[in-house]
Amino acid sequence: MPPRQGVSAALGFLRKRSRTGLKRSSGSVVAAVQMTVCAVGAYAFAEEVLGHNGPLFAATSSMISLGFSRDPRIRRVLEVAIGCTLGISVGDLLLTFFGTGLWQAAVVLFISILLARFLDSGTIFTTQLGLQSLLVVLLPAPQGGPFTRSVDAIVGGLFALVITMLLPRDPRREPKTNVRGLLGELSGVLRESASALRTSDSTLAWHALVRARSCQAQLDSLTGSMKAAQEVARISPAYRRHRDELGSLRSAVESIDLAIRNSRVFSRRLTSAINHAALTDEAIEALGQSLEDTADAVDVLSRALSARDSAERRLNLRQARNDLAAVATDLHPATLNISRLEGEGLVLLLRPLVVDLLEATGLSHEDAADYL
Repeated sequence: MPPRQGVSAALGFLRKRSRTGLKRSSGSVVAAVQMTVCAVGAYAFAEEVLGHNGPLFAATSSMISLGFSRDPRIRRVLEVAIGCTLGISVGDLLLTFFGTGLWQAAVVLFISILLARFLDSGTIFTTQLGLQSLLVVLLPAPQGGPFTRSVDAIVGGLFALVITMLLPRDPRREPKTNVRGLLGELSGVLRESASALRTSDSTLAWHALVRARSCQAQLDSLTGSMKAAQEVARISPAYRRHRDELGSLRSAVESIDLAIRNSRVFSRRLTSAINHAALTDEAIEALGQSLEDTADAVDVLSRALSARDSAERRLNLRQARNDLAAVATDLHPATLNISRLEGEGLVLLLRPLVVDLLEATGLSHEDAADYL
């Protein structure tokens, strides 16, 4: 490579890395502020209020417990905080019996790891308990006595827990972003299926099936963000008022999960129906329109579930429910001019998908099924 091209490539790489780093740093400002406040606050409290000299473990315990995450989960914070505190306490306790040294450190670490595995299956918990107990044995004892460090660790863990409870960002944001992306994919699957049906393209129908299967990763991410959001809403005074909304969103997500599963079954059967030319032109147009209408309703449902304003959410939910009800009413083989068995099978597979979506709008299963 000529020198000039090499320099140009290096500069391009540096610019790209700089943009990525700047974006990552700007998105981490809130987390950095939380960690700074937590660590300095824990250190100051242990030093000024408790009178401990250089309470390093208060700061480190709080930082490790809080972790570098935009939305620290309570279980993880508690797991790390308890692991740190237990590790330091176990180290202090064993230190009084064995003293300091390399073989003592090996014994303490071995016992700490086994104790951690006995108490909890989490790898973070085990790592923190073992690491903190090892540091206690290897580092010189503080002036206030061996168990001073245990108290410092408790202070750090409590500060991390308080910060997590009082200063989280809106817990609804990530689940709503995720549900919008997931419903966008479901809408795309339905539109791709409609296009495959109208063009008699079984390969396109197979692509719709692959796309529906690939939604699982998004669904798993949404499920995780829902759990974290409900966890924060339960304990955070600032967001406790959103518990009902998050509960409704979680119920909707469960119905969306079923709808996506049914879309996979439908797409797979659609591939076979196209290959066997199972539908007349009239049936193709009618069923294709039903798929398009369902996709349009999914888009409205997406706007409803991701809306921040309650009035907008109710309005879009009502519209999505009405649109899906109109689709469900016509989902009958005779109405869609379908007479052959494979075509009837497609309709029978689409019906539960629409029912699942109706349930996602807030209807019970019985009320949703009544529209069929």
